[in-house]
Amino acid sequence: MTGRPVRIGLQVQPEHADYAAIRRAAAGAEELGADVVFVWDHFFPLTGDPDGKHFECWTVLAALAESTSTVQLGPLVSCVGYRNPDLIADMARTVDHISGGRALLGLGSGWYEKDFTEYGYPFGTDGERLRGLAAALPRIKSRLARLNPAPAGRLPVMLGGGGEKRTLRMVAEHADIWHAFQDPATLRHKLSVLHRHCADVGRDPAQIEVATSVSGLAAHEGDPEELGPELRELGVSLFIVGAGGPDFDLGTLRRWIAWRDAVNG
Repeated sequence: MTGRPVRIGLQVQPEHADYAAIRRAAAGAEELGADVVFVWDHFFPLTGDPDGKHFECWTVLAALAESTSTVQLGPLVSCVGYRNPDLIADMARTVDHISGGRALLGLGSGWYEKDFTEYGYPFGTDGERLRGLAAALPRIKSRLARLNPAPAGRLPVMLGGGGEKRTLRMVAEHADIWHAFQDPATLRHKLSVLHRHCADVGRDPAQIEVATSVSGLAAHEGDPEELGPELRELGVSLFIVGAGGPDFDLGTLRRWIAWRDAVNG
């Protein structure tokens, strides 16, 4: 079992909602004691009316950095195909300063074709998007090292995805946090692959925090007593609940926070 304490995050899915509701959801998560508030990086709703209300990830994060005071903040995850990598680094550094060092930088290759085509970005193939992520990571790190002022906090890098040949290799090389979205049996296998990549690059896998989204993972996503211990035993320490607009129900988040408090003691 991981030695890291359990952390609980909320992924705010900014669809079908006014900004005031998004702000209230983040404030509510913070009041309940959530550790992290994430915002997904899409340009359109993923459920319901595909042309419904929606807001952009990084500008929402900047606003939430002002309206919150304790939660960590970041994208889950920011697609490197939507923005110049050096710009992503600068945006993350800026949000980090606005928040007083509470930002984390979640990164991925993207998957939702409508986001790309509607905004004029080339969608390409899975392989092309992964190569774009691989090329972006060193540029982001290089720009972060040169920015003045430097990030206010540690600004950990989180990578999302489970591709065994390329993505998990990038996780071993670059990530402070790996975000998975797999059932426990699949996660066990993916972790064994990640550990092999870590051995190849000379990195201790214990340095990488394992995060997973629990919403939609099982029929009992709202019952942490059933799902939590098995994932915890595999090494997951950051459990992420999703909530979509317009109402942002935080009931499941509340149950996971209560479980966290019982586990951490």
